[in-house]
Amino acid sequence: MTHSAGRHRFDDLQLPEDALILLPVRDVVPFPGMVFPLSVRRASSVTAVEQAVRTDCPLGVVLQRDPSEDAPDASGLHEAGCVATVLRYVTGPESGAHLVCRGTARFRLSQMLRGYPFTAARVAPLPAGSRPVPPTAAEDLRALASELFALLPHVPQVLTEALADVTDPGELSDLVAALADLPAEDKQTLLESLDPMARIESLTRHLRRRVEVLRITHDIDAQARLSLDRHHRDMMLREQLASIRHELGERGDDPSGSELCGLARALADAGLPPEVEARAFSELARHDRMAPDSAEATALRNWLEWLTELPWRLPEDASVDLAEARRVLDADHHGLERIKARILEHLAVRKLAPQGKAPILCFVGPPGVGKTSLGQSIARAMQRPFARLSLGGVSDEAEIRGHRRTYVGAMPGAVIQQLRRAGARNCVLMLDEVDKLGPGGASAALLEVLDPAQNAGFRDAYLGVDFDLSRVVLLATANVLDDIPAPLRDRMEVMPLRGYLEDEKLEIAQRHLLPLQSAATGLAPGQVVVTPDTLSALVRGYTREAGVRELERQIGALLRHVAMRIAAGTASSVRIAHDDLPRILGAPRHENEVALRMGMPGVATALAWSPVGGDILFIEATCTPGAGRLTLTGQLGEVMRESAQAALTLLKARAATLGIDASVFERSDLHIHVPAGARPKDGASAGAAIFAALASLLLDRPLRGDTALSGEISLRGLVLPVDGLREKVVAAAAAGITRVLLPARNRRDLDELPERARRQLGFGWLETVDDVLAQALETNPADSAA
Repeated sequence: MTHSAGRHRFDDLQLPEDALILLPVRDVVPFPGMVFPLSVRRASSVTAVEQAVRTDCPLGVVLQRDPSEDAPDASGLHEAGCVATVLRYVTGPESGAHLVCRGTARFRLSQMLRGYPFTAARVAPLPAGSRPVPPTAAEDLRALASELFALLPHVPQVLTEALADVTDPGELSDLVAALADLPAEDKQTLLESLDPMARIESLTRHLRRRVEVLRITHDIDAQARLSLDRHHRDMMLREQLASIRHELGERGDDPSGSELCGLARALADAGLPPEVEARAFSELARHDRMAPDSAEATALRNWLEWLTELPWRLPEDASVDLAEARRVLDADHHGLERIKARILEHLAVRKLAPQGKAPILCFVGPPGVGKTSLGQSIARAMQRPFARLSLGGVSDEAEIRGHRRTYVGAMPGAVIQQLRRAGARNCVLMLDEVDKLGPGGASAALLEVLDPAQNAGFRDAYLGVDFDLSRVVLLATANVLDDIPAPLRDRMEVMPLRGYLEDEKLEIAQRHLLPLQSAATGLAPGQVVVTPDTLSALVRGYTREAGVRELERQIGALLRHVAMRIAAGTASSVRIAHDDLPRILGAPRHENEVALRMGMPGVATALAWSPVGGDILFIEATCTPGAGRLTLTGQLGEVMRESAQAALTLLKARAATLGIDASVFERSDLHIHVPAGARPKDGASAGAAIFAALASLLLDRPLRGDTALSGEISLRGLVLPVDGLREKVVAAAAAGITRVLLPARNRRDLDELPERARRQLGFGWLETVDDVLAQALETNPADSAA
């Protein structure tokens, strides 16, 4: 392929005569004989075009393998390209350029050249194939291309005329390949194909499939337009009929005619999908033939009104501002850094892929830790309406899906009702208390709501038509993870929320609860002052919970007392001190039982977990004359009873090693009691504490009063790991414990514990029951003297 005699000169640069200036493109594949536009912005590409225009030389347009690459090398370019002459060149703003080119011939890259301010390479021409093309093959391709252009919208007639003017099969295949809506990689394959017959066969297969799809689409569009036109015509005729009847004085006392016209207008304006609109207007026509006062007409009218009130149209999503979302989360919630980080990741993914299948976040934690308010904050950050659906006690599938219209008093399900209240199809819907679903089919009905692969066609039994839930932001809350049905849990991403430490509760009280309760009681700023010492005493003496719900109630009681004094005119402002709490709220409800039980043999402090957070339990053991019986009291579950039996067996086996008279087990009865009211207690984490209580009793040595234990034991004397460590450690810190003994295999969970608790508490790690006795028993005075 010779472009000009001799060598091309670019100022002081020269190209060999078999070389071309290359112009890498991202998504354009030109063909010989085609005129095509190009826009270039890369500095190297602009330089290449300017040199080609200045020297009146052709360009070698070649497709990149990776469109995102800004500076592709030889391996990043396809081997075949198209020689193009520049017909028009216009410089654009911001150092860009626009040009119109004509393809002339195919080429193949031979060798990349270096030392030029643009991409250049030696090239070799690609000759056309010599296999003959049957006339019928070319005519079939021409007919398919003409039909394709006729079915596509906004295609000028000149393209069909251009097809008729081309007689050469190779040129025809190049023209159709250039105009067909093929991916760039498929066009590159056709460019590299030198045999016109092969190109015609490939294009014929593609166009046949594409034309078939367009035919079906065209038929569906035509049917939908016909249906809509018919419905609008019926609506206009009904309005005219109502006007005529009004002028004639007919049915003047019956508003059903005007109601039907209003329903028709509302249905037309509701943005219903075509299949739903066709069903709605069909039912509206049936309603017009019914007696207005019949029960069936009333039920049908209610159904049509529901269709008009639902948010069928998808509103335009507001762009998620992650910085604003972080500000909202920080303003509404103290701490919870991991939860906030995961929520921000969730919002970032929704911002980049609004139509993607985002996971459903399930906040699991005790009451009062902010699960529902997190959902409200997410809705505020996304600038979307918030709706809440409480699932506590819901057991019937119809409460989720709705009742069929054949039932008297049928209504849509709770999901559709909440969407109507929210008024937006992309609202934030909080499914509250999914762990409290009652027995029945409600959990199975929720599967369709939570499954992204199914909820795009959610069908409520009352509506009887599909409603798209795919753009609803679904969230869930639960108190206990184990109580969530397994199929539902499998469709959600669990995010645990833990209990608050004392200083976290104080911060929440000062930043959130006090201003909120002050506004609720009508107190102006400055009319009440609650000192930090007062809040600290309130947290320690009047509340013991994982969340802050009871703390908020107690603060409300304080402020109501202040409001009464100010309203009565006895004070203009009130300062509540630490000493005022007993007078206002009564005596403290909680006391430090640890101090009361110090120095008593047979009493161990255990750490426990419950659905509402952590707690401490006192395990008491005593010995009475008897016949070796073991008595367990305190509403212990089966697991704790087994732990007590294992602890006693292990103590008997090690009696000689520990210096315990073995005959005490035969002539005495042992009684283990866990005094915590009438609350049932169970769980596999009290074995170490029961063993320590029994050993303390029989050795007549008290356990350390500042120490609490958690861990299960085996008959070999091993201390086994436990769950719920964070809640237990938080409870220990709140109860005044300064040292906790935990299974050594739980050391890996130390980083998950709150930093404040790690600073406040000392930790001991237990491998065997020997470590339990060594670290939990008070130092024997005789041993100290020795």
